Amino acid sequence: MKHKPTLWLLSAAVLFWITLPVSTHSLTAKSERTIAGKEVQEQQDWTERDEINRSYQLSPGARVEVSMIYGPVDIETGDTNTAEVHIVRSARLREDLESRKITIEHTPTSLLIRGEQDHSEGPAKVRHRVLLKIPRHVELFVEKVNARLNVGETNGAVHLSRINGAAKVAQAAGYAEISQINGSLSITLTRLGEQGMVVDHVNGAVDLRFAEDLNADLKVTDHNGSVNAEVSNVMVIEKSARSVFRARIGSGGLPISISNVNGSVHLARTPSY
Repeated sequence: MKHKPTLWLLSAAVLFWITLPVSTHSLTAKSERTIAGKEVQEQQDWTERDEINRSYQLSPGARVEVSMIYGPVDIETGDTNTAEVHIVRSARLREDLESRKITIEHTPTSLLIRGEQDHSEGPAKVRHRVLLKIPRHVELFVEKVNARLNVGETNGAVHLSRINGAAKVAQAAGYAEISQINGSLSITLTRLGEQGMVVDHVNGAVDLRFAEDLNADLKVTDHNGSVNAEVSNVMVIEKSARSVFRARIGSGGLPISISNVNGSVHLARTPSY
């Protein structure tokens, strides 16, 4: 008997929480800010805080990695070779800031921002808030973020994993590898690379947008919702409710693999203006 998609997702969520304890859902103080034209509620900083404000030069195609962040992450992009890093850590007590520290490592070809894993028990003592402004021409890796994630337009591949909140990527190019998202996923690809795209374990709806006509082989397995492909030249090869959906898009070729989704899957072209 086939496993239920929801059970897989619950297993993934449990693993996530063991590694990255809850720090946002139980909090009550909230603020509002605007992202991509929408107002969202976020947790306010606590009274005690410190900040990191730094700038780094990066070469085209550099690797940017963000991991183990206990709070929201916003990554803006631009036509520049400079990365700007703004990080706020806050706590109720000054001594609590000795935990969950963040380190930054930089070379001309890489920028690594890593939080310190917190093994303490009880309520969260430190919150993070991360804002990056980076060049468009990078390859981006983001993992273990205990809040929502917003990424601007990049001209490289993206790798996202273990995000405890909604994940949105305004634009990426080439390969996309996304797994263990505890919220909805929205991403626009300007093109698919030879490796295609892999999406696995999403506890919410998946919205994929493409900037050009596709030639791809789509396979969706173990999904707990509908599959809707609003792209040209779609030929459905196999369709089984909440089990398998296979289709050839255009002439086929590039693989798009989507599995273990606890929500609907939607593929469409981006509007042309």
